Amino acid sequence: MLIDFNGRTVIVTGAGHGLGRAIAQSFVERGADVWICDVNEPGLVETAGEQMRWRVVDVADRAAVFAFVDEAARATGRLDVLVNNAGGVHGQVGQPLETVSEQQWRELFDVNVNGAFYFCQAAAPIMKTARAGRIVNISSGAGLGVSLTGIQAYASAKAALIGLTRQLGHELGPFNITVNSVAPGFVRSNPTTERQWECYGPEGQKRLIENIALKRLGRPEDIAHAVLFLASDYSGWITGQVLSVDGGK
Repeated sequence: MLIDFNGRTVIVTGAGHGLGRAIAQSFVERGADVWICDVNEPGLVETAGEQMRWRVVDVADRAAVFAFVDEAARATGRLDVLVNNAGGVHGQVGQPLETVSEQQWRELFDVNVNGAFYFCQAAAPIMKTARAGRIVNISSGAGLGVSLTGIQAYASAKAALIGLTRQLGHELGPFNITVNSVAPGFVRSNPTTERQWECYGPEGQKRLIENIALKRLGRPEDIAHAVLFLASDYSGWITGQVLSVDGGK
């Protein structure tokens, strides 16, 4: 299977490190014109190199999101693929329900759900005009089950992102725009996941791997390859779906 994105414009959010970096680099390797954003400017610079255009964008800022999407589409004359990868736990840890603050709850919904919604809003008119487009939302196994870290807002936000994916798949389907989600399992890809891995300790790490059918943790490229497929011509009759990339549960 040869997947090629020559001449296509791709936006990847949350590309300052980890999965977003791997996804953006995978598109560049296949010829795409890639635009990336994050709030992590040093990380963006490292990801972009000389091959991508980058902007510091807070995905919770609707006006900034619309400005970024408009700039990318105007510069290239098109927008073919949107990957909503920005998200995460923002340093939060599991705690009892009654101690979760309103700010903690809202913060995780802002970055994991609202940002994706704003980007979809901004991209949809461009893709509708072209009558073509691919949107891939990075959710999580936590959105399909429970959060291993016990963070209520994260599990709920990722479940909401999956619901948004299914809804938009139906709404945008008549315009030949597909909307799908990749739900990663545990991947050591950034400082947060490294801290999570360490907190499990040797026994917890062993149990985690033993519960995976393929008996290994995921790699960033495992997630990137799933995104490439859902963004490619090979997935043209797939929409509103969630692809679990977790090594088998």
